Amino acid sequence: MSNNNDIATNVLTEPGKWVAQYADYLYTYAYTRINDEDLAKDLVQETFLAALEKLDQFKGNSSERTWLTAILKNKVIDVYRKKSSAFAQKTDVAEAEREQQDFFDHNDGHWNVEHRPKAFGIEEQDPLINKEFNYILQKCLQKLPALWLSVFTMKHMDDQSTDVICEELRVSPSNFWVIIHRTKLNLRACLQKNWI
Repeated sequence: MSNNNDIATNVLTEPGKWVAQYADYLYTYAYTRINDEDLAKDLVQETFLAALEKLDQFKGNSSERTWLTAILKNKVIDVYRKKSSAFAQKTDVAEAEREQQDFFDHNDGHWNVEHRPKAFGIEEQDPLINKEFNYILQKCLQKLPALWLSVFTMKHMDDQSTDVICEELRVSPSNFWVIIHRTKLNLRACLQKNWI
């Protein structure tokens, strides 16, 4: 019997307790990244199954929750890849770009009056307002094209490096920066319309 197996056995709790201990956390992690309740539930189930299959590979170098989250993270990235397929890019990206055409004056490149950035008012510390703001932000995120949401989430929620995002989603660095820029413009416009 190897030492690694002994370590893993000592570090792991019983897999039968994973649902009670980690399901809510993993569901929240998945849902905040893909905005789909059913898919988030499926991914959590798939994560538990994958973890069971790889139980002997867990060496105890991280917490059990961190290990399960890493498995889930890879499954979320697989979803990003599927959603950002060529067909999805053409349809929803074109629509989002069309919505942005009126943001700037075509002659001088400055913001058009109705789209100029305004203060969001999120500096207030009222938890109720912040909760409402987060709700609206989630709704705005749901409107983003799949590829844009994937890039934005990996960059700003998962703190992934540009290199990793480009490799995982198969986009060029220049395309990455265009997507980030357009995503921020789109989110700002959506928040201004629905929050302010």
